[in-house]
Amino acid sequence: MSKVTVVGAGNVGATCVNAMAIRETAGEIVLLDIKEGLAEGKVLDMYQTSTLMDFDTNLLGVTNDYAKTAGSDVVVITSGMPRKPGMSREDLIGVNAGIVKDVVTNILKYSPDAILLIVSNPMDTMTTLAQKVSGLPTNRVFGMGGALDSARFRGYLAKALGASANDVDGMVIGGHGDTTMIPLVSKASYKGVPVSEFLDEKTLGEIAAATMVGGATLTKMLGTSAWYAPGAAAARIVESIINDEKKVFPSCVHLEGQYGQDDLYIGAPAVIGRNGAEKVIEINLNETEKAAFAKSAEAVRNTNKILHEIGAL
Repeated sequence: MSKVTVVGAGNVGATCVNAMAIRETAGEIVLLDIKEGLAEGKVLDMYQTSTLMDFDTNLLGVTNDYAKTAGSDVVVITSGMPRKPGMSREDLIGVNAGIVKDVVTNILKYSPDAILLIVSNPMDTMTTLAQKVSGLPTNRVFGMGGALDSARFRGYLAKALGASANDVDGMVIGGHGDTTMIPLVSKASYKGVPVSEFLDEKTLGEIAAATMVGGATLTKMLGTSAWYAPGAAAARIVESIINDEKKVFPSCVHLEGQYGQDDLYIGAPAVIGRNGAEKVIEINLNETEKAAFAKSAEAVRNTNKILHEIGAL
């Protein structure tokens, strides 16, 4: 029986568990948090929807008892302080680095063979930290970001087209940050036809800009980070791992020469299956996109340096 643990019972973590429970992604799902009763309460609330939503997933909420996570196939790490209005993801490094480091260390005591999916922000840097701390192969540690950003991109495109988002293809690569993500407008399509056949350059530029600040827009509205789409994005990636779907998701993955970058975690499409991020796919970029990716990679590297400055690595 497959087992998934989600660490962090905040909005994103709880939404991720709920989505997986309803879709019966795993036989057992554990939700862990440091706050007494929080994970237990949210799991009990979810369990009481099982007859209404017709699922039989075994759910368990625990307070800081990592022994209950033993034998997890996948661990989703959402722990950390969420963004508040006016904050960038990078503003969270100091607090969240310590939290992620502690979580990874404790998880591996009981699930040494787990795949780690990182959701905590700033995602590219926290994924780098998690891999360095864990010492796991890079395919077994990766981040959720690109799947979320791409879902937002497709959503904005669909609204502009007056179409179903499921009929629109679109991908976002690069860093998971307001200034580092790269919506690939040139590759976006509607039922196989380039979106540029339907939408003018100005509209496409506005969609790309809205995608890049998609998280900040919601943070300003909500007063905290978004959770429905981030939680669903993480849940969908876990499903691809558990079911060995080999589905392609833009994710925060480790590059080893692809896109002109080496030893760097950043957003790129990857085949996600039972072994995690099994293969990074290098797609053809135009010159503008190549330049944007190089700039994004430089920004991520600069952010990663803060881990050394604060003694996290």
